[in-house]
Amino acid sequence: MEIIHTPVMLNESLEYLNIKPGDTIVDCTIGEGGHSVEILKRIGERGFLIGIDKDEDALSRARNRLSVIGNNFVLVHNTFADLSDVLKDLSVKQVHGIIADLGISSLQLHKAERGFSFMKDGPLDMRMNQKAVITASVLVNSLTESELADIIYYYGEEHLARRIAKAIVAYRKKKRIETTSELAHVVESVYKRRGRINPATKTFQALRIAVNNELNDLEKFLKEAPLVLNKGSRIVVISYHSLEDRIIKRAFINNPVLKRINKKVIVPAREEVIANPRARSAKMRVAERL
Repeated sequence: MEIIHTPVMLNESLEYLNIKPGDTIVDCTIGEGGHSVEILKRIGERGFLIGIDKDEDALSRARNRLSVIGNNFVLVHNTFADLSDVLKDLSVKQVHGIIADLGISSLQLHKAERGFSFMKDGPLDMRMNQKAVITASVLVNSLTESELADIIYYYGEEHLARRIAKAIVAYRKKKRIETTSELAHVVESVYKRRGRINPATKTFQALRIAVNNELNDLEKFLKEAPLVLNKGSRIVVISYHSLEDRIIKRAFINNPVLKRINKKVIVPAREEVIANPRARSAKMRVAERL
């Protein structure tokens, strides 16, 4: 069965972007094109869509979906942290809207060989850009106990980080940790009991962030994005955990060329969460270029 990623807060995104026919819009995390399919319809034949993503598999799927609608788009294999360079290479100086959905896609989660999920046994990978050198396995098996603990604590906000790091180091003395299920079992062994959330959730989040340099990329992107927006144009960012949301909120507040459109964070409607449970942790913030 083909896996189709469901875009989160699609209607809200389109409304806040305030798209007009003929606009140039950048989807900085295009994924499989869930948001961009509708963006391409709204900008019309005179508009131009630029899609960026680290994941080549996602870009290929997005290209197939968008081609059905039109050909006035370009897809770029890169990180949104290099937004300015991407636009410079395309000879685009200013754009009419920017969107970034920071979540991982259904395709990444459901393909066991990508190693993002503890729900499916696969190699401990977690690279969004499959050409990158560092995998989660490299980090888990080479970092010191202190380094692992810091990553799990700061990126996963895991209160048992030091105990988990100690368990990982003890386990890898016997054998390398190569698979997602191995790591999940090590983490679970530290917990005396399981709660509503799987014990491995925060550790997997932390390693994914570290492997893909997500927070550093986000901060760089948030510095560059306002500079390429036309006056009166908007940036929409959807995040999924508090680390990201704090960075976005702070960047929007402290940037003198931006005006926050929503001071209170926007969250999915109850109906959307029921239909798509993965949307439950999503938070949207919107700012406009002064």
